[in-house]
Amino acid sequence: MFKWDVVDPAPGEVVLPHQRLPWGKTIGLGAQHVVAMFGATFVFPLVMGLDANLAIMFSGLCTILFLLIVQNKVPSYLGTSASFVASVAAIRALDEGNDSSYVTGAILVGGLVLAAVGVLIHFAGAELIHRILPPAVTGAVVMLIGFNLAPVVAGIYWPQDQWVALLTAAFMVFAAVALPGFWSRIAVFLALIFGYVLSFLADLVLGPITSVLGGATEATEHDRVSWAGVEAASWIGLPSGTLADGVSVVHGPSFSLTAILLVLPGVIALVAENTGHVKAVAEMTGENLDPYMGRAIGADGLATAFASAFGGSPTTTYAENIGVMGATRVYSTAAYYVAAAVAILLGLCPKFGAIVNATPGGVLGGITVVLYGMIGLVGAKIWVENNVDFGNPVNMVGLAAGLIAGIGGVTLTFGDDFELGGIALGTILVIAFFHMVKGRGGDGAGGVTRNLSHPEGDTGDAGAHKSSGEA
Repeated sequence: MFKWDVVDPAPGEVVLPHQRLPWGKTIGLGAQHVVAMFGATFVFPLVMGLDANLAIMFSGLCTILFLLIVQNKVPSYLGTSASFVASVAAIRALDEGNDSSYVTGAILVGGLVLAAVGVLIHFAGAELIHRILPPAVTGAVVMLIGFNLAPVVAGIYWPQDQWVALLTAAFMVFAAVALPGFWSRIAVFLALIFGYVLSFLADLVLGPITSVLGGATEATEHDRVSWAGVEAASWIGLPSGTLADGVSVVHGPSFSLTAILLVLPGVIALVAENTGHVKAVAEMTGENLDPYMGRAIGADGLATAFASAFGGSPTTTYAENIGVMGATRVYSTAAYYVAAAVAILLGLCPKFGAIVNATPGGVLGGITVVLYGMIGLVGAKIWVENNVDFGNPVNMVGLAAGLIAGIGGVTLTFGDDFELGGIALGTILVIAFFHMVKGRGGDGAGGVTRNLSHPEGDTGDAGAHKSSGEA
């Protein structure tokens, strides 16, 4: 696996996964991959209440694990997944069992379930999962995951500094659309720097702000940017310290059935995005990667379970890095090993982690108000790309109840000790109601009767979900 053919092609020529450029250029490309994954990889741990430094270190370790399992055939970087962010918010809102150990325990189980799905796909073929989770269903699940996060932005991050949040959001929207090429792909990272600098200048010019910090109940006067933790942190060492809820940064998982049920919808989103990423890489390289589909999904599941076992964040293959490959036409897995090594080194620098953890709440509010909306709209994009027909009542009515239940926080109570609601209930209703009426749609609203595992214009191939990865 580790014998890459050394090539030095002309600009624009493709470098395949089993090839590499001279090491100097390969290291440069690896650095580009680090920058591309960087913003989202540590923003999502922050909004989940986990440690960003640990997440970055495990992103490198998990990328290496992924590459080994797929035998270096699928070039991808594993950064922090957004698919569990809404579930984590719901877990932390529970009356009991809502600390970080229950969060990572639930995510660990979700990772193992994803690994089992990967094994099933490897032996049974990807068509099985397409029939169970056609684009109509996966689009709905991804949509309710994203839109379920709206209260998190409105209730926690945005109020900490509304004007910094607004300006950061405006900059991110502009950067993602108007900046050229590679710069637009790292809009999250650029928005983070912009918001950080803006907050620092606001402290100098306007002085402290009075607002409710994340996790607090009363407004206090405070600086937007506080580097007290940065000054105390050492330059070299393992991630350490405690999280905001008092749990150690590196910790073992605890398990709660309610918390586990809340994260399982994220597994559906990860199946869709991993399938889409593998298909996208296959189209870009011209190689048939279907035999490695199950390996890729299973590898992501094992990586998520591995990271969560130590208190780390869930992982997924990153669309940002696929974008870098599309721009450079270099698909060498050697560059990903370089990126992974750099991420591990960054994770071993506590001072770097302290800088990340000092990100002002208003900055996170501006970034997440865009990111969470984009996650939700990815669900709509899945529908559009697969020509899901909402003139057919199977799609219109079959998905409606689940979406409202999931986004609105509808709950079902079983006895005195168990409650099912939010994303978990919404996902169950989407899948159950859709399959209950699948193939029974009439001519209502201009629709036609057909099996909606393959609606007209829909090949049933989740590979069309090319952009269903991290926003």
